[in-house]
Amino acid sequence: MYDWSPLLLSLELALFTTFFLVLIGVPLAYSLARSKSRFKFLVEAFVSLPLVLPPTVLGFYILVVFSPNSLVGSFLEENFGYQLAFSFSGLVFASILYSLPFMVQPIQSGLQNLSPSLSEAAFTMGKNKWQVLLHVLIPNIKPAILTGIVLSFAHTLGEFGVVLMIGGKIANETLVASIAVYDKVEALEYGQANFYSLVLLMSSFFILSVTYFINKKI
Repeated sequence: MYDWSPLLLSLELALFTTFFLVLIGVPLAYSLARSKSRFKFLVEAFVSLPLVLPPTVLGFYILVVFSPNSLVGSFLEENFGYQLAFSFSGLVFASILYSLPFMVQPIQSGLQNLSPSLSEAAFTMGKNKWQVLLHVLIPNIKPAILTGIVLSFAHTLGEFGVVLMIGGKIANETLVASIAVYDKVEALEYGQANFYSLVLLMSSFFILSVTYFINKKI
């Protein structure tokens, strides 16, 4: 009998992470695409850091900052009764940081490839920058937004190092499918490991295939 809870938890984590990344990533990508600041490269480097940084390193520092023994962690726990380390909320927070470039970079690239005349025409009609973003720019970069959403979702679905460091492997709380695969292999339960791996493989292939198909139609 297969335990579906790690797969369902991975799905829940990917959905929550992708939702918050849309809220954070679209405005951030817009700001970076339009920014002329000399320090823009520092923000871009910070956003892109998870692409080159080992996930265990990112997970370690998140764990250090938000552990109950740290200044930030103790403040959150004492004043709000909130603990990020070894909790589902911690997994979401870590996943947002780790998957941030997969949302921001496609959208930023899509915005930078648009003709400036689109924004200029909207501004002459009295629209502010957020109205221009919502009603003019976003409708013209649907493929880029879809790509960012799908990449963020799929990347979160397959996370291992970050979620292991910040969440451990607490059943029904932080034990996601990627960690369940590792646990089952260690326990020599290859049938269970194959089940989780196959579901993740087929899900990722299906999501990417549908995305490429839709992008060709848009």
